Amino acid sequence: MPESGQKTTQGHIAESAPRADATTAAGATATASGVAATGATAAGVTAARRTGLLVTLVLGGLTALPPLSMDMYLPALPEVTGALNAPAATVQLTLTACLAGMALGQLVVGPMSDKWGRRRPLLIGMIVYVLATAVCALAPTAELLIGFRLLQGLAGAAGIVIARAVVRDLYDGVEMARFFSTLMLISGVAPIIAPLIGGQILRITDWRGVFYVLAVIGILLTLVVWRFLGETLPAERRHEGGVGEALRTMKGLLADRVFTGYMLTGGLAFAALFAYISASPFVVQEIYGASPQTFSLLFGLNSVGLVAVGQINGKLLIGRVSLDKALGWGLGIILVSALALLLMTSGVFGEVGLFPVAAGLFVLMSAMGLAMPNTNAQALMRTPHAAGSASALLGTTSFLVGAVASPLVGIAGEHTAVPMALVQLTCAVLALACFLGLCRPWRTGKEVTGG
Repeated sequence: MPESGQKTTQGHIAESAPRADATTAAGATATASGVAATGATAAGVTAARRTGLLVTLVLGGLTALPPLSMDMYLPALPEVTGALNAPAATVQLTLTACLAGMALGQLVVGPMSDKWGRRRPLLIGMIVYVLATAVCALAPTAELLIGFRLLQGLAGAAGIVIARAVVRDLYDGVEMARFFSTLMLISGVAPIIAPLIGGQILRITDWRGVFYVLAVIGILLTLVVWRFLGETLPAERRHEGGVGEALRTMKGLLADRVFTGYMLTGGLAFAALFAYISASPFVVQEIYGASPQTFSLLFGLNSVGLVAVGQINGKLLIGRVSLDKALGWGLGIILVSALALLLMTSGVFGEVGLFPVAAGLFVLMSAMGLAMPNTNAQALMRTPHAAGSASALLGTTSFLVGAVASPLVGIAGEHTAVPMALVQLTCAVLALACFLGLCRPWRTGKEVTGG
């Protein structure tokens, strides 16, 4: 590793010993919400615990914003193609634009939050998100909708990157991995209910109503953040440099082979997930003839699987099984599921109905509950000195790779699911290769397991 990479990454690993026991985590979380739990009185401890729960809910809401922005809109995709007189591939670019915006926005917001703190960039991003979402509801053409979906993603990136950075401010080691699993439980409610809400909205209005509802949700979340989420990055831990220092910090992070390995592994796993998100409305509704409500139900069941496995990871596996071992199992299951989906959709097993394909997607989605929280925890565990920049790199990689995967799933038209399965299998193979080739879990041992 280059000397600069060692100074900015590995040199800080030793100081990341777990520090979030019950008392410290409660006190740190109280700071995050602006409520000081002073003294050792029972009242102070109780106040800190209440605040910790509140901050957990706020961070869960921020991490739920991306699936809300994308999943509530999914049942409307076939309707948008007709309403705006645009082909399916063009309409799918509205998802790609939002995803690309979230990717690029994190590169800006992450370093900003390391310099100015977490709160101010977050509030600015949330306000712009609300305005962009409202304009999306008024878009008269697919091209204009794509443009403002890009802006919506750029602004929404603030919630994603800063929520992860706040977790890194407050927790470390195994406790951080457990907290990410808890966030998955909270934010996992969003993809469960978002398509259901979207399907019901379509029963009483058109696709534009979905964006109006998202704008209202953005307003409410902005008010909650303003009222309850305090600053978690003390002034003495902030970076004073400008763009040059931010770029040097990111360069140092990328020089860490293991951090880069987890970053790429997580990004490719997310791309397999987003291939499903982008293609499933057409696969389920157009190819297999299901209604928007049936699609919403199946999507919700898959999200339940992801959340349930995430909780198994956080409550049962972490502390008993190394994070790398749990991550490896998750990647293996994703790969096998994607292979099974490719064989089914390509006709190797003859004509298959919706149920076998839905079962394969359920297993693949559930395995994400092992892959996603553990890649984030392992990568951020190495970067206590630059949590915002590290979070930005993690998020940007995931969303950029997902944005590339999105249009590929529709490359053969609306009447075959083979491209979706092929993209998922390719991403799974590459993710496992990055994990084994760069992270080398059999060599790193406790240094990156948090054990």
